[in-house]
Amino acid sequence: MNEFRLVCSITKLNFLGWKKNPRIMLAFVLAFVFCVMMSAKAIMFARTYETTMQIFEPFVWAFSGGESILLASFLLIFFFMDMPFLNEATPYYLMRSGRKAWMGAQILYIVTVTFLYMFFVLVMFCILCAPLSFVGNMWSETGALLGYSGVGEDIALPASVKTMEMSKPYQCMAEIFLLMTLYTLLTATIMMIFNLLKNQFGGVLSVFILNLYGLLLNPEIIGRILDIPQILQYKSNVITGWISPLNHATYYMHNFGYDLLPRLWHSYLILGLWILLNIFIIKKLARRYQFVFS
Repeated sequence: MNEFRLVCSITKLNFLGWKKNPRIMLAFVLAFVFCVMMSAKAIMFARTYETTMQIFEPFVWAFSGGESILLASFLLIFFFMDMPFLNEATPYYLMRSGRKAWMGAQILYIVTVTFLYMFFVLVMFCILCAPLSFVGNMWSETGALLGYSGVGEDIALPASVKTMEMSKPYQCMAEIFLLMTLYTLLTATIMMIFNLLKNQFGGVLSVFILNLYGLLLNPEIIGRILDIPQILQYKSNVITGWISPLNHATYYMHNFGYDLLPRLWHSYLILGLWILLNIFIIKKLARRYQFVFS
């Protein structure tokens, strides 16, 4: 219990570093701007056709593709680029609690910040779209118009018919929120590994490489590069759906009962195990991390 209190105390100290920190403030400002940009098309469409939306629909539509998930995860760099946190209290905590509690606090900080960041994004979407939205657990007329008429594809606002037929808005929002939280947590833990293994630049570079890997493993891109015939494109979808962490975080790239893509629980398990492996590596690296205090 005392060790857990020490972990919470060190985590609280990390959060105190947010006070008047321009980098953290910039991260939230950019996250807000990102939400405005991603919800603008949905709001404009609803106003044009004088229809309403279910309050979570803009969030679902915005993160139905891998590109928006990539952009959202990139903003985490502002929160974690200077990890592990070293300040005037670090030597004291290392003397009192040892490296185990100190690193436990870093991991707790990563998990907490990732959840808070995703919750902030979800709340901003709801606030921005609230004047045109309702809270009932049913898909709206706007969603039906976007999905079944094909207008959504024309204006780059995909409302998947498969999504609407296989789930309800609250369920769909929760599943997308969990997938994105796991992916951003995976990004953060990989960044922490390279921060400990190399330096802060190595951590930032690792995030770019991970996201570039996911971006290049887009089924359409793979099909064009390898000149895969359209009749065989399905195999490309299945392969990239299993080996790309970004596709695991993309809701529509899952099996809802009639194909060979990973099911949602497969993605939860794969991303979760990968995150636990990263945490194990972080703990190992922390044992031989060379502290430098100025």
